[in-house]
Amino acid sequence: MKGKLPLVSVIGVLLGVAMLISSFLHNSADFSAGHPGTEISFDVADGATGSDIAIALAAQKVIKNSKTFYKLALSDSRAGSIAPGSHRIETHIPAALALTELLASKRIVGLLVVKEGSTFSDVIGALKQSSAISPFVLAKLKIAPPIANPSNSLEGLLFPAHYSFAKGTTAKSAIAAMSAKFTSVAAGLHLSNGYESYSGYQVLTIASMVQVEADSQDFAKVARVIMNRLRIGMPLQLNSTVQYATNQRGKIQLSTKSTQIDSPYNTYRNVGLPPTPISNPSSAALGATLHPAAGNWIYFITVKPGDTRFTNSYAEFSKWELLFHQNLAAGAFK
Repeated sequence: MKGKLPLVSVIGVLLGVAMLISSFLHNSADFSAGHPGTEISFDVADGATGSDIAIALAAQKVIKNSKTFYKLALSDSRAGSIAPGSHRIETHIPAALALTELLASKRIVGLLVVKEGSTFSDVIGALKQSSAISPFVLAKLKIAPPIANPSNSLEGLLFPAHYSFAKGTTAKSAIAAMSAKFTSVAAGLHLSNGYESYSGYQVLTIASMVQVEADSQDFAKVARVIMNRLRIGMPLQLNSTVQYATNQRGKIQLSTKSTQIDSPYNTYRNVGLPPTPISNPSSAALGATLHPAAGNWIYFITVKPGDTRFTNSYAEFSKWELLFHQNLAAGAFK
């Protein structure tokens, strides 16, 4: 018919319009790749949500649209690992590249990592090696622990996390930030309430051993073993406490000589808890100790990586101990 376009032509025009609209919407929601702007310092606040970060990125012209980044963050589990602190990041970049740059540890200014299971000594060593921290003398720091304890110790009270410090930060300020992070996490877990007859500090001490002794999936079971031993007056007999005292952390076995040392941290010779925590436990270890698994176990042993077994039978434990030595000789723990 005169004046009418063929059906195929109409469909072609409609598809073309749809593609143009799609392209426009896409371009309006994201910057194109390959044309970054200047690099800026972008701060991620402790506890910032994905939405908070997305809005701030858009406000500082890092990305074009906050919703684009937010949707990406929801679909990418890595987004939960964005560390608080100051990040060097380019402006006018696609949301996907912004996420990549935020996850790059080399772009975090003054990054200092306190690892789960680290000790106060480890933290001091990291502070001394950091180019962001001013030189200091440990004896002059005089920092009060966030939980009062007879030893006036900061052991276990510097929360494991990624920290970002500006150049010239004092060691005292850095430790205060780690202590404040611990206080915040402890408050969220209601640590001060303790567990049954255990005070918050005793729970922390148990959690510090749990952190070193177990894989995360077994935290709650190991916490129960420790409490069961304490309940019956049995020495804890934990390698981790002796390794802490003798600075042999990380070793698979202890020598008989090591288990005979004269130290309040020698849980082979002493009954009860050591005088302080032996590591900085994670929130997972703290939570598991506040909510230990139900069980009557008093023995546990990791016979091979990923295979930790629990029992209240010494005979069964002895069989597993033999299996452990066989696996150790075969190189299963290398």
